[in-house]
Amino acid sequence: MKYILPLLVIFTSVIGSLANIYINSDDWYSGLIKSPLNPPSYIFGIVWPILYAIMAFVSFKVAEKISTLFMIQLAFNATWSWLFFYFHAPVLAFLDISILIFLNVEIVRILKRESTALFYLYLPYIIWLLFAAFLNASIIFLN
Repeated sequence: MKYILPLLVIFTSVIGSLANIYINSDDWYSGLIKSPLNPPSYIFGIVWPILYAIMAFVSFKVAEKISTLFMIQLAFNATWSWLFFYFHAPVLAFLDISILIFLNVEIVRILKRESTALFYLYLPYIIWLLFAAFLNASIIFLN
């Protein structure tokens, strides 16, 4: 499992990013009213690979403790992009990211017991998910 989880992180990043391909050919997203805090698109291209690298490293280090929760959260992670960008379903995407946050809070609780360093290393992912949930909610309420 130790080696499978990092591979699943890579697989998740590919599956999720496939949904984003449609942004460039789709006026839906560009036509949405977004929060003034919405960063430029290139920021997402910088942040997500870093977060996926962190997730892969942490999952490798504590695979035996988090494997089930981690695999479930990866499924919700990949699903969010499809719900939001491909299916244009921001309400369902918000429900997805809410579950994703809950699952990762549980993972963080496990990490806190196992390793302070891994706990703090994983926190940026939770913070980014909270920010993404805010942006998602903003789109729901502004459109």
